[in-house]
Amino acid sequence: MSHNYRQPGVVLTDHHFTVPLDHAAPAGETIELYAREVVAGAKAHQDLPWLVYLQGGPGFGANRFIGRQSWLDRALDEYRVLLLDQRGTGRSTPVNRQTLPLRGGPSEQADHLTRFRADSIVRDCESIRPRLTGGAPWTVLGQSFGGFCAVSYLSLAPEGLATAVITGGLPALDAHADDVYRAAYPRIERKVTAHYARYPQDVERARRIADHLLTHDVVLPGGYRLTVEAFQSFGLMLGASDGSHRLHYLLEDAFVRTPQGTELSDAFLEQARSLLSYADHPLYALLHEPCYGQDARPTAWAAERIRGEFPQFDAAKALAGDAPVLFTGETIHPWMFDADPALRPLRDTADLLAAHTDWQPLYDPDRLAANEVPVAAAVYHDDMYVDTAHSLDTARAIRGLRTWITDEFEHDGLRAGAPRVLDRLLALARDEA
Repeated sequence: MSHNYRQPGVVLTDHHFTVPLDHAAPAGETIELYAREVVAGAKAHQDLPWLVYLQGGPGFGANRFIGRQSWLDRALDEYRVLLLDQRGTGRSTPVNRQTLPLRGGPSEQADHLTRFRADSIVRDCESIRPRLTGGAPWTVLGQSFGGFCAVSYLSLAPEGLATAVITGGLPALDAHADDVYRAAYPRIERKVTAHYARYPQDVERARRIADHLLTHDVVLPGGYRLTVEAFQSFGLMLGASDGSHRLHYLLEDAFVRTPQGTELSDAFLEQARSLLSYADHPLYALLHEPCYGQDARPTAWAAERIRGEFPQFDAAKALAGDAPVLFTGETIHPWMFDADPALRPLRDTADLLAAHTDWQPLYDPDRLAANEVPVAAAVYHDDMYVDTAHSLDTARAIRGLRTWITDEFEHDGLRAGAPRVLDRLLALARDEA
């Protein structure tokens, strides 16, 4: 059943869809998908083209906007927008430590999770598209991992697309996870170096916090173990437009004097908990490296293994000398499944996914080379999360794709630069810019 309601300037409709868990077995088990339709209030009864938004991640539900916020304001000028909670996220059938045991043990859970990658998300979109558009193709807007899904869409079902718009999400078509992270660590180091150049006082602050964590057992509210590796993972923030500033403010008042001596403050620990916990997006941790699985090679905890090739990220070695402690970025590590109570029950499942050797291709280079769908993509120069060189290789491989290469924005340009970013990309796709 669909429910209509209003927010300032918009009319919203809740949609619930039943789709196959495995699209290769459509008569088998089903799951539920949730999506929120948004249309400008003045155009609620007009016959408008559809735009489906694919959120970044994996593992995050679609944005919960209020009214015409961010890029949505531009989209609503001409589209009826569908904010899809991709399978396993948001209000769709949830996948987490509480629900996965319903599948059985770790082996059954890992097998279940292999059906939650970009190819299944594309098939979900194709399942629900005719129910909303009457069969007409729609426009897809893919941010980050949503862009990976959009490239899979162009590979698997281009007939369903009128236009594809991608922001910070052109994936390498054939790179193994090792290649992805081998390219990532130098980018991460550049972002950390830039942060310390902006806030040189943070060098000593980070060293002091890291030293404290190496010599104390710190447990956050809720049970998360704050290790020095977990502290380094705060560098994930540096891929966003305001991330360096937020990291600075986090570090500047980390300690407080107590009768027992100097300790990490409750305020710092609470902020750390909210930054580190995967309780509301466990699929991000479980499926991040499987996003890069496309053949018989296991991902095998690639980010952890490849980090060993970059010893400058070893905090203990940095503290033994006078080097700055380097933060890390968008990387998933086995220790996270020991430190985080939301992931701890899923450690064996994660190990099985890391050892999986039957990944199917997510992209079709031949079909992309013959592409006829108008496509435009924003490529952010030195994007911390998605390698620029990989993105440009893929842009050249997709026939007709037009790129906007910019250093004005970080990975979150769609949010930080909206509605200008979406407006420019639509113009590029239409050959109007």
